[in-house]
Amino acid sequence: MNFEYSLSTPRENFYNITPQVREAVAKSGVTDGIAVVFCLHTTAGITINENADPDVVHDLLLGLNNAFPDRPDFQHGEGNSAAHLKASAMGSSATVIIQGGKLALGTWQGLYFCEFDGPRQRKFFVKVL
Repeated sequence: MNFEYSLSTPRENFYNITPQVREAVAKSGVTDGIAVVFCLHTTAGITINENADPDVVHDLLLGLNNAFPDRPDFQHGEGNSAAHLKASAMGSSATVIIQGGKLALGTWQGLYFCEFDGPRQRKFFVKVL
């Protein structure tokens, strides 16, 4: 089963999409399987990380900005090469096991849509098998 979600991203940030993915699993009726979350954009990504302490998101963004700073020698005409690099590093999808009709995430884990080029109107898909 495929589910499509829209997301408004006002700025570079990690947006917790765990509730939407849980909703897709519940609507699918699948009790044992997998959920694949996929981002359709080249300047955004998907990741699983800690969702309890907001400082983790701050630190992830700080680390990515340090690892992939904007550089004057980038040639991409849109001026968002750093966003493309960050998105490639994060990846465009995540797969989560479904057990007993629920996502098999760890206690502190959540799914995030990673925006590196906001503000934007974005979409992501959840495929439940």
